[in-house]
Amino acid sequence: VKLIMPTVVKIAKNYQTKGISFIAISSNDASAYPADAPEAMLNEALRQGFTFPYLIDDTQAVAKAYQAACTPDFYLFDGDLACVYRGRFDAATPGNNLPVTGSDLTAALEAVLKGEAVNEQQIPSLGCNIKWKRV
Repeated sequence: VKLIMPTVVKIAKNYQTKGISFIAISSNDASAYPADAPEAMLNEALRQGFTFPYLIDDTQAVAKAYQAACTPDFYLFDGDLACVYRGRFDAATPGNNLPVTGSDLTAALEAVLKGEAVNEQQIPSLGCNIKWKRV
């Protein structure tokens, strides 16, 4: 997430002007990982300049309902609230030296705005596993 966050914020700001809403949700176990606690996440959201809600999934019910696997995991819903995209932001990962562009997500966003079908070939996100609570 740290690698792509400035570009995520930039893309969110751009597409919010086109009528797309964005929401970020943290589902990590904050009690076991204090760096992911709400206060720390609020500071990060302010530092990054989030222009969208940043929610805390303390029970992890949202992550489970959407079968989220890692951070970040991107979902795009159309005007009928059907999930039309679940995939990566782009091909950049820490260490592969590819530029962070958001190309995969923006292609899906553009398709939705044009009323076109989103490409069915969607590559899953790669990132840190969600820090699940121990039961």
